[in-house]
Amino acid sequence: LVTLGRRLEAVLAEAPDWMDAPARARVEGAIASIGWRAETVAAWLSLLARVGGPVDPAHVDWLAVDRVEGREYDIGLHRHWLDPTRPFAEIVLKPAHGALVTSATLTGGGANESERWETAEARVGAPHLARAPSRFEAKSPFDYPAHAEVLIVTDVKRGDLPALANAYARLILAAGGGTLGLFTAIRRLRGVHGRIADRLAREGLPLHAQHVDPIDTGTLVDIFRDDPAASLLGTDALRDGVDVPGTSLRLVVMEGVPWPKPSVLHAARRLAGGGSAYDDRIVRARLAQAFGRLIRRADDRGAFVMLSAAMPSRLLTAFPAGVGITRVTLDEAVARVQARLSFSRTIGQEAPLAIDHGDAG
Repeated sequence: LVTLGRRLEAVLAEAPDWMDAPARARVEGAIASIGWRAETVAAWLSLLARVGGPVDPAHVDWLAVDRVEGREYDIGLHRHWLDPTRPFAEIVLKPAHGALVTSATLTGGGANESERWETAEARVGAPHLARAPSRFEAKSPFDYPAHAEVLIVTDVKRGDLPALANAYARLILAAGGGTLGLFTAIRRLRGVHGRIADRLAREGLPLHAQHVDPIDTGTLVDIFRDDPAASLLGTDALRDGVDVPGTSLRLVVMEGVPWPKPSVLHAARRLAGGGSAYDDRIVRARLAQAFGRLIRRADDRGAFVMLSAAMPSRLLTAFPAGVGITRVTLDEAVARVQARLSFSRTIGQEAPLAIDHGDAG
């Protein structure tokens, strides 16, 4: 390409007798096109050299092609830190006189006491500091065993969307609304919403959904918070950042175990983080976040339902100590939710939410 471009430039420099203005314009256009193509090839060679070049243990590099409906719309080389806390420690923590890092689920993810703190320190970049951090843990003021329970439904078949939608509808009806439904895939969220929205509306129970309603997530949460009969379906953003205290959120239903999605970046971090143990820490942290949406103040009560029989017992340490965890059928789960939570209406008028404060079920 470069050689051809130079020869065409030579033709323009010593123009033959036959070259008129249109011919010169065509040659100039060809030179510009060849130059652009040569630069593109050089850029690709540079990208490929990075991919096949010396291994950088601090970063993960990969080439990705993004497609929508079978059509490529973007191609690029991605680079991420293998451990993103390293730049955080260098830029934020080391120059600071001190740093306080706190979260109700900071230690969530560890299988035992020692691993819980190791997980917490790894999350905030403490291993990259010269001095070990000081640890402090304040016990929760909430009585989780008395105010909440975890139900693992064993008879909803994985991949059966109609059965999944039926389970959501029955549980929301049993609780009289006040349900936060969490999904690991937007496609399943939309499928369930489409199947149950009308059914719940006929019972006077509004259903809102992230990625379905043309409303931003914050407004959806505000609408959900203001109506004890409403329910809300969503994905990660609702699992990790929703604060709905009181009776408006009394049931959390998860569609499945929130395993990490496979990707080049995840595979590299998984290999560096201990394999399956790395995945387990991620799932425990996500479960702890999801359960944390349920009890937001001392008088909150509710139930957490997992619609997956494939919930490994080793991950159950994600829930607060002492909380009852039971594997049940869908019929049993509906009955227990109805016994623990009730919602009453008078004809043509909404009545206040009634919560059963006993240890029903």
